[in-house]
Amino acid sequence: MRIGPHLLRNNLIVAPMAGVTDRPFRQLCKRLGAGMAVSEMVTSNSLLYGSEKTRRRANHEGESAPISVQIAGADPTMLAQAARHNVDNGAQIIDINMGCPARKVCNVMAGSALLKDEALVGRILAAVVAAVPEVPVTLKTRTGWDTSARNALTILRIAQESGIQAMALHGRTRACAYAGAAEYDTIRAVKAEAHIPIVANGDIDSPEKARYVLDYTGADAIMIGRAAMGRPWLFREITHYLASRERLPAPEVVEIHRIMLAHLDDLYSFYGEYTGVLMARKHIAWYTRGLSDSAVFRHAMNQLATSREQMQAANEFFTRAAEKSRRLLYLQDERLDRRAA
Repeated sequence: MRIGPHLLRNNLIVAPMAGVTDRPFRQLCKRLGAGMAVSEMVTSNSLLYGSEKTRRRANHEGESAPISVQIAGADPTMLAQAARHNVDNGAQIIDINMGCPARKVCNVMAGSALLKDEALVGRILAAVVAAVPEVPVTLKTRTGWDTSARNALTILRIAQESGIQAMALHGRTRACAYAGAAEYDTIRAVKAEAHIPIVANGDIDSPEKARYVLDYTGADAIMIGRAAMGRPWLFREITHYLASRERLPAPEVVEIHRIMLAHLDDLYSFYGEYTGVLMARKHIAWYTRGLSDSAVFRHAMNQLATSREQMQAANEFFTRAAEKSRRLLYLQDERLDRRAA
């Protein structure tokens, strides 16, 4: 898939998620097979450019290209300035957020609330495209404000006329938030009318689902968000399945442990001790989801205050989990041997 001058290595994209798709997570997903990762949204309010949170979100040091930065806001002039600011600081693609359903974002008429004002959508898109003519501008949006006002086809037309070079479409309205199942009919209809690449987003949580969504919608790419939390290897599994129609074996406990330790180390380095420990808690919870005794472990983990304690507890948990896995495989092999005899 191509976005402007950037040819992605595949058509798998990490969705922007506030508090999740920081630089450590983006780099990890790219290493494990994602063709591109979009940053968590950066405010268009220039008064916050110097805040620690905004500086971190705009930190792309050592990140592999293309670097896609999502900006959020409701004022065309401020968004244009934000686009220029981020390009000057390393962004190679600017993505505009018109899909976030969070109340605090929509209450200031940003995110998916913009879908209620199509004229404003046009002014924003045109202003941002004009502000950064040297880089492609993309759009992430939803099917509409609510199920009675699905206007994705109109947004597509406005986007194309404004010079947007790709559009990611989440298969839910703002009113749906993340409830219920994503619907792909609207994405399919948008793709049928589109002259720019369309990226399908919503409920893609397995290699089989990825294949289905690509086939059904005709989308040029898929965007994966929540399903990759604690499962960044999902991208390599999908890549393999799309090429071979065969599933890769699930990662063994030992590999999950190794991936998680590298991720934690990157988080501590990126955020520093205090914030790194806080950020690591949710990732540890996601990595251990589904493993034996993980609920008790997660509760204990949330009481730990230092990176050293977190690492020690995680190592002990995964050592026990690996031993249980080995015992289970041994017992299974014994049963098979007895049946064979």
